[in-house]
Amino acid sequence: MHRTFGGPAVLELEQVPDPEPGPGEVRVRVHAAALNPVDWKIFSGTAAATSRGLEPPLGVGNDIAGVVDAVGEGVPDLAVGDRVFGSARTRAMQDRTIVDPAVERLARIPDGLDDVRASALVVAGRTAWAGVEQLHLERGETLLVNGAAGGVGVLAVQLASHRGIRVLGTASERNHDRLRVLGAEPVAYGEGLVDRLRALGGVDAVFETHGTAGIDAGIALGVPVARMVGIATKGHAGVAGVATDLAVTGALDELAALAADGTLDVPIAGTVPLEDAADAYRVLMGGHVHGKLVVDLLAG
Repeated sequence: MHRTFGGPAVLELEQVPDPEPGPGEVRVRVHAAALNPVDWKIFSGTAAATSRGLEPPLGVGNDIAGVVDAVGEGVPDLAVGDRVFGSARTRAMQDRTIVDPAVERLARIPDGLDDVRASALVVAGRTAWAGVEQLHLERGETLLVNGAAGGVGVLAVQLASHRGIRVLGTASERNHDRLRVLGAEPVAYGEGLVDRLRALGGVDAVFETHGTAGIDAGIALGVPVARMVGIATKGHAGVAGVATDLAVTGALDELAALAADGTLDVPIAGTVPLEDAADAYRVLMGGHVHGKLVVDLLAG
């Protein structure tokens, strides 16, 4: 938790009584909690916190996976012992957390999917899914994923490729082999990007996951604004953001099924025990993390 806004140094461990679920709520014994950039933007006190009306003291994180261990009155679809994953905004990194399934989406974890990978699918997976859906891609079209080696990008590449979409993915040279395995044709970042894309036949749509270079390239190649979406691009060139509502809707069931049967590879950069969460956020804030960092609450 944190009692003030600030960097990872404000995060602290605290012993508190186990919370009890009220009507319509369940309590989840959290086994794994995946880190996201929005987490540190919240505990640092940026607009990610103020726009949501969040003020310390607060817990940390959003993405959880674990087991339901208590159920309040009026919860018809979940029972003690169910393996679940989903959202618990500012309440993820704690041994037990309360979730209202009518407000924050919880889905069952299928056989074949472990808790660490399940937790890594929540924000990144739903964002990748929503962006691909929003573009209304048709089999045989070409999609540019800018930032294809990032947490959202690697999933967007696979989801689009699985649908028969040709994917061009920008990434640094060291990630090109990895992108080929995932189904993308890698393209180098930087000066000359438009020419490289034009030489590959151009693109029909753009999913911008990092910065604005993909959008600018799309405009230069004549891609309609309506066929581009972006993450945290602040409406650059009038391009819409990815319209995912993490509190209500998503495709967790579909994502989990694809991950469980091996269709969707969920890259994990590493796991750490809860006491090392602050250090993990420092790594995440430094950038260039390939795959998800996950806090393992069963470790230590």
